[in-house]
Amino acid sequence: MIPSWHGAGEIALRTAVIYAVVLLGIRLSGKREVGQMTPFDLALLLLLSNAVQNAMTGPDTTLVGGVVAASTLLILNYFIADLSGVNRKFRKFIEGQPTLLVHDGDIISAHMAREHVSMDELERALREHGIAGYQDCALAVLEVDGSISCLRYDDIKVPAAHNHPGRRRFLNKHQ
Repeated sequence: MIPSWHGAGEIALRTAVIYAVVLLGIRLSGKREVGQMTPFDLALLLLLSNAVQNAMTGPDTTLVGGVVAASTLLILNYFIADLSGVNRKFRKFIEGQPTLLVHDGDIISAHMAREHVSMDELERALREHGIAGYQDCALAVLEVDGSISCLRYDDIKVPAAHNHPGRRRFLNKHQ
């Protein structure tokens, strides 16, 4: 059975609402959810997709109903990507902002807790960047894609870095 224009419009509207709710939920769940999927994240994603399927198409299980839902998702995704490419405020809202985890050899515990980043994850990222410990790290940043970027003091190219208070404190600690 082929849905009427009214039925197709209802499917498109339902799909748009579900898309917005899921996008907002993923955004609010934090960067770690998007960046590196754990088995729990994969299970959640699979169950979530199954849970919202009926909410998008309602009682319509026809091929056309599925095509309308899929087309709506693709179109919405295209417009969201296009808008985030030209509007910085919208991009920040959708993607979030990087979060500072380590500054000048000091862990920012409140940021670690808010982003659900464990010490094990931070230490793993430091090792991947060839940094022995957080005391040797000038900056560690949780990026919007869920990865952790780390910089050693030597990586920061600032003229007269030895005059910077943080660099002086680092040099005094390690001399």
